[in-house]
Amino acid sequence: MIGTDYVHAADRELDEAYEEPMGIDEYVDRLFERPSIGAHASKYLVSAIEAAGTRAVVEEGEERERYRFFDDPHNDGEHAILGNTEVLNDFVDDLRSIATGRGKDEKIIWFDGPTATGKSELKRCLINGLREYSKTPEGRRYTLEWNVASAEESPGLTYGDAPRVDEDSWYQSPVQSHPLSVFPEPVRQEIVDDLNAESGDQSPIRVETDLDPFCREAYDYLEKRYRRDDVPDLFSAVTDTRHLRVSNYVVDVGRGIGVLHSEDEGRPKERLVGSWMAGMLQKLDSRGRKNPQAFSYDGVLSQGNGLLTIVEDATQHADLLQKLLNVPDERHVKLDKGIGMDVDTQLLIISNPDLEAQLNQHADRNGTDPLKALKRRLDKHEFRYLTNLRLESELIHRELTGETSIWEGTDGDELRERVEAPLIVPVGEGGGRVVERELAPHTIEAAALYSVVTRLDSEDLPEGIGLVEKALLFDRGYLQEGDERLDADDVGLDATGDDGTHGVPVTFTRDVIADLLNGERDRTHPELSVENVIMPRDVLNEMANELHTAPMFSRAERREFEDRLVPVKNHVFERQEADVIGAIMHDKRVDEETVEEYVEHVYAWVTGETVTTARGERVEPDPLKMKVFEIEHLGRFGEDDYEGTTPNPPVTSFRRERVITALNRHAWRNRDEDFSIDEVNLLDIPVIRDVLESHDWEDVARVYDDLDPRQWDDPPANTETAAIKERTIENMSELFGYSPASAELTSRHVMGQVSYRWD
Repeated sequence: MIGTDYVHAADRELDEAYEEPMGIDEYVDRLFERPSIGAHASKYLVSAIEAAGTRAVVEEGEERERYRFFDDPHNDGEHAILGNTEVLNDFVDDLRSIATGRGKDEKIIWFDGPTATGKSELKRCLINGLREYSKTPEGRRYTLEWNVASAEESPGLTYGDAPRVDEDSWYQSPVQSHPLSVFPEPVRQEIVDDLNAESGDQSPIRVETDLDPFCREAYDYLEKRYRRDDVPDLFSAVTDTRHLRVSNYVVDVGRGIGVLHSEDEGRPKERLVGSWMAGMLQKLDSRGRKNPQAFSYDGVLSQGNGLLTIVEDATQHADLLQKLLNVPDERHVKLDKGIGMDVDTQLLIISNPDLEAQLNQHADRNGTDPLKALKRRLDKHEFRYLTNLRLESELIHRELTGETSIWEGTDGDELRERVEAPLIVPVGEGGGRVVERELAPHTIEAAALYSVVTRLDSEDLPEGIGLVEKALLFDRGYLQEGDERLDADDVGLDATGDDGTHGVPVTFTRDVIADLLNGERDRTHPELSVENVIMPRDVLNEMANELHTAPMFSRAERREFEDRLVPVKNHVFERQEADVIGAIMHDKRVDEETVEEYVEHVYAWVTGETVTTARGERVEPDPLKMKVFEIEHLGRFGEDDYEGTTPNPPVTSFRRERVITALNRHAWRNRDEDFSIDEVNLLDIPVIRDVLESHDWEDVARVYDDLDPRQWDDPPANTETAAIKERTIENMSELFGYSPASAELTSRHVMGQVSYRWD
């Protein structure tokens, strides 16, 4: 693209977002054509969230529907909220109840949770999503503009000393007043009733606000002017397009979204609605009373009128919370004595857990607790640390790289590959030199798994289920070993109790990895840049070390988190071990045709059926083929397990319970009216694939008699160990994404452990 292309793109962006102003009658006609443009605050917020659609996710072992709005799709995912889907769904359900008027109208929505759980991302995600939705035809937002100077040669509402009757004389409502608020209440209600009756929406539109004080000043001025002149059709004269027009605006902070930041200061009324401007009060003196034109309207409720008001880090503004008590149900605030303003906004406060401590400081006083009324109004939604391995891996990846794309989908194998994948990070060094550092395969996975394990509740774990297994159940929804599958529902796990309420935050993990990326490692190799590789054990060891110096953790937490390190290390080692075995045995895998032939013969043998030959003949299953496969390819049995070709009970049990049971289970799950066993792609069945294609060290030793793991670091030339190592390093790179350097380090680590038990 060249410069003019960018300019034209900006033109299109503005053209799509803004419209020419219209008269109030034209707006009403458009409202009946597209009712969504007149939605009240909570209804508009629900519509914006729903407009982005949903997607399926697996969290805490359950498949859920997630609103894409919270993936920050309009901003390429930069401020996506990872996880906490159930909390966000409950939030939308509450909004829907508020929007429909079925309840919770008086509630202030409260998001609470530890640091680094996504609360700030929620604020940014809401701002981004609402801004972009307001640019769509369905999400247009409109307000009123007034021109009083056009009534006569008078300063009117202008802020200058001389009257002007041009574009500079138009003043928009400073608080985004709803266009229908200009109508007298009975007429306004009639419009709304007719609109809702025609649309048939389950969530009817409500417009329960009168003109804001600024607009009321303009309306009253014009009404008095025309009433004094005895002009007929007074409302038509006041709302003539010379004086009033409806214009659309793009929602943003200060225009439909009010955000009160932690550092904002001022008296309560200033922070809530704004302040009087002394100079303007003198200029716009209206016979001794305060003119609402002289008000700043820069408070959080004024900015958020029409849509959303956010109090960020509410602990810093606890003094305001009680003053917000009646805003949701009364929808009214005061600028001053006798000058009130109707408000239509969805109140949302965000805080860390210390706010709850403040709210509960008088809890032991029961009925005399002065904060009881406030606590009753707060509708709490608790953000927690992520307890899904995949989500935590994605979050760490985002923190290290700045990449914002969402890891979508529920396919276990695909997501597992992303979790286990290596990561290359460019790191700047002295003299402007950039070096690529590699986080070896399973390194991000190790950091994420340890982070998750520190956050899990260890109470009442089922027998045989440790914290690592619990983490895997939450991540996948099941545990699989061969054809044995254990579902989360069978175990009875659910995300309750203290899961996610404490533990290692992602910022701690990110900083540990960042320090490792920028540090030096005492590793050398004559040919490979092993000093630029960070291994899973490097990260885990450093996380454990940093626990003792990080001020965020108590002594009890440090001891607890340290105790949870060993099972994580063991799991990660098992994943590395599987990679090394898979790479060693890759060339010894059974071809698909042989596996299919074996399963077909076993199925026929168990069911008493025949098999079809390549020539189309129906023959009995071949006992010799099954025996050869089980001895030579599976390595599970020997000659002693057969009487000739007749299998003994252990072989019979294996065929029935390990092969056929898995096959039948898969067939039953995927059946339909026209289902036939011939349609099953046997290698697509994970349990059969695991049973028939997995290997262990006994298989390695059986196939490679002369392999010596003790020589792996520097095997003698022209030995079987040297040849196997060369092929293994190549296969690890091609199959699992290792670099030669990380494959060298990983295989050394694995073989070093295996050598102790090799003999």
